[in-house]
Amino acid sequence: MQYRIDLTNDEVPTKWYNINADLPVELPAPKNSEGKDQIATLPQIFVNECLNQEFSTERYIKIPNEVRELYQRLGRPTPLCRARGLEEKLNTSAKIYYKREDTSPTGSHKLNSAIAQAYYAKKEGIERITTETGAGQWGTALSLAASMMGIDCTVYMVRVSYDQKPFRKTIMELYDGQVHASPSENTEVGRKVLAENPDTPGSLGIAISEAVEDALTDDKVKYTLGSVLNHVILHQTVIGQEIKVQLEKVEEEPDTMIACVGGGSNFGGSLFPFLKDKIQGNSDSEFIAVEPSACPTLTHGEYRYDFGDNIGFTPLLKMFTLGHDFVAPSVHAGGLRYHGMNTQVSLLKNEGYINPVTVHQRDVFEAGKLFAMCEGVIPAPETNHAIKVAIDEAKKCKETGEEKTIVVNFSGHGLMDFKGYASYMDGTMENSK
Repeated sequence: MQYRIDLTNDEVPTKWYNINADLPVELPAPKNSEGKDQIATLPQIFVNECLNQEFSTERYIKIPNEVRELYQRLGRPTPLCRARGLEEKLNTSAKIYYKREDTSPTGSHKLNSAIAQAYYAKKEGIERITTETGAGQWGTALSLAASMMGIDCTVYMVRVSYDQKPFRKTIMELYDGQVHASPSENTEVGRKVLAENPDTPGSLGIAISEAVEDALTDDKVKYTLGSVLNHVILHQTVIGQEIKVQLEKVEEEPDTMIACVGGGSNFGGSLFPFLKDKIQGNSDSEFIAVEPSACPTLTHGEYRYDFGDNIGFTPLLKMFTLGHDFVAPSVHAGGLRYHGMNTQVSLLKNEGYINPVTVHQRDVFEAGKLFAMCEGVIPAPETNHAIKVAIDEAKKCKETGEEKTIVVNFSGHGLMDFKGYASYMDGTMENSK
């Protein structure tokens, strides 16, 4: 039995896949809010090439040689593993595969887009890039990518995660990133929020507003985003393209594909190349997006136009949203505490191609502990959401006798999340609503 499916360096994808070319209905365009022209300011905020990719309808976009070489140097392609220990523990008839994005130097899938965005920024003469980060995985990845490109990086980290995960800050600083707890005193947005609520845990929406405000202060500074937008998911599609080749090597077709979902980057990156087949009528796979019950954007949000940030720097985007002023409870899955959802993911959910589910905090940590015991790999809290639902699906197969092939995107490791695991094991962890 093959437990690990590896690819060679030469099998790293040479192009990114763009779901815009294959959407089943037209994607609603961004809009300005009343009395403002946020669309006109986008070139001041974003790196030009990233903005071009955001609205491109080309099916495939070539990966620059320099970016592909860095992918190879920093760990791509990543392995697809068979969770045989977990299968035996569950006594299930299902096969469970997991794509190990945790093997990157920064411990998650985030490096796939960080390298690309930092590369384009450097190429355009940008001297500093700003960003937000929730759990710290994106900030860590961007700090490393920026240092490799020789440009500066400023990270606004959601305050509750800044306090929960202090060693993420240490890693960012090792990569020469400058890290601020958000809301901060560095920006007008941050000072306003702190004046109104000094004890706020912060939110990704607030951190985005701070990072955008910072970027607008200098034409040599641009803002970068770790999820939500199309060009970010585009860069992440190296994951799904690799999974396709790996499954072909073992002659498997996925019945159920699962990923956690916050803004949409790891979900879209791993599943969009397969959703293409579903849209074209060539697949019967089920696609499950798993989110925390504390931030149920796809399951309980409204499908409408809303801002991507707290203050309204961004245009209005058609997406599932809990409201741009929503502040999620302080659950440990900091990367999933975003009020909105990528517009393409939102559209596909609205059209019935994606099945969203919510799970509770203690349940996901229970699943993560079981996975670690069976497979030896400690998952990130975000990743635990996908693992929890994979376990549920495998248990259903045990009851029905179905021999389904379940594929999980293992988006990141939990080696910076021991505070969360400790609170689960000592019984002090609160369950999310």
